[in-house]
Amino acid sequence: MTATTVDVNTSPDGTLVIQPHGALDAADAIELRRALVEAIRHIRPSRLVMDLADVQNVDPINLGTLAAACHLGDDHQVAVFLDHSSAPLADQLTAAGVPRHRLRHVT
Repeated sequence: MTATTVDVNTSPDGTLVIQPHGALDAADAIELRRALVEAIRHIRPSRLVMDLADVQNVDPINLGTLAAACHLGDDHQVAVFLDHSSAPLADQLTAAGVPRHRLRHVT
């Protein structure tokens, strides 16, 4: 991702945690989509968490990508959660199609 850095960790319980830092804009869309598809379809953790605590902005393309990741996870038995988003970002994610129960720890 261009101006965005990403940390990826696996917790002891097998949860894959992806934590982007900065803004997710159109330049990041392809790499974000590839990372999520790789994680869900190939790595297949029991849970995948996108930790959005350090994300300032998400453009419409990436909002749709995050919503699609939730549905793709359902298809592959991977629970996808979006953690630590701001309240305005949570509203945008919900409008983009992210089920409300996938949003945790909204600040």
